Amino acid sequence: MAKKKFIVQLFNDIAPTYDKLNHILSLNIDKSWRRKAVQTICSRQPKDVLDIASGTGDFAIAIAQAGVPHVMGIDISEGMLQVGRQKVQALGLPITMQVDDSEALSFPDDSFDAVSVAFGVRNFEHLQQGLNEMHRVIRPGGMVCVLELSVPSNAILLALYKLYFLHILPWIGGMISGNSGAYKYLPQSVLNFPKPAAFCDMLRQAGFSDVKAKSFTFGLCRMFTGTKYN
Repeated sequence: MAKKKFIVQLFNDIAPTYDKLNHILSLNIDKSWRRKAVQTICSRQPKDVLDIASGTGDFAIAIAQAGVPHVMGIDISEGMLQVGRQKVQALGLPITMQVDDSEALSFPDDSFDAVSVAFGVRNFEHLQQGLNEMHRVIRPGGMVCVLELSVPSNAILLALYKLYFLHILPWIGGMISGNSGAYKYLPQSVLNFPKPAAFCDMLRQAGFSDVKAKSFTFGLCRMFTGTKYN
């Protein structure tokens, strides 16, 4: 997994162009993935949600707009959070955003009804520790919902995926952001992320039950959910 100092510098560097590039490079499909995840989270009617790796706030904003009374967004990149706070302020939503470490959360045990993460767990330096922390801060009966980019299993789609992610995406990302290295790291981080079954096992190891993985758009994205019972 990536080193924290590297991740902080990377996302601080690309923060000003992150939103624009994110939607261009994902062809806006990421919005539909977030909607499905928000529906899953809100089916539990949570009163407060911790959005980890909140970045510029798109997932936190979607959750708040769905009616959750309070969302706490945390990230290790102050540059990304600055962009997020501007968006939250303009929309007047009940979202608080602060710098925090996902692997050593500053919140007490049993603080939130749900924890959400969209496209961020693959950047954790110590993934299992981050999942353990998620379990710790969720109240009994609460849920975790993780959205993460994934690799399609179909051989033809996989070949096209690698062509786009490893060659076209870094070129476009580097041209617009001025940081081609960031857009070489990001697709590689998807390829290096644990397979769905292995990640589900990590969630169970953290203490979650009823762990499920759901595939979106031919496996380009997966949603992982689990419940904390004690």
